[in-house]
Amino acid sequence: MTQPTPSRDACPCGRGPDYPACCGRFSGTATPAPDAESLMRSRYSAFVRGDAAHLLATWHASTRPATLELESGVKWLGLEVRAHRAIDADHAEVEFVARSRLAGRASRLHERSRFVREGGQWYYVDGDLFTKDRA
Repeated sequence: MTQPTPSRDACPCGRGPDYPACCGRFSGTATPAPDAESLMRSRYSAFVRGDAAHLLATWHASTRPATLELESGVKWLGLEVRAHRAIDADHAEVEFVARSRLAGRASRLHERSRFVREGGQWYYVDGDLFTKDRA
């Protein structure tokens, strides 16, 4: 597992001016993400930065794998949040498209993710993949 490196570069999620002030404040700290979209963005940033510990810590216990090996060589190219829908105070969905490249081959991950809040902390539960992007 690769350890994340501190950076003052723009946040990978595309929302904030730098990682520590944006998604970095939710990684490895006791500061919970305020909503499901912020958690999803921090998880995307964790993929970009190779932070498997953050991914596991924010994955709901009911669906979390015992270990997580991130694929080496993946270059994450960008994130587009298409929708954020609060179902109720403790359940939400976030639809997003994440673009990446591996060994010169481009890929798009289009998912509607489900999140739950327990004890004031949001967790990723699971998601549905779209096989074709909607127009």
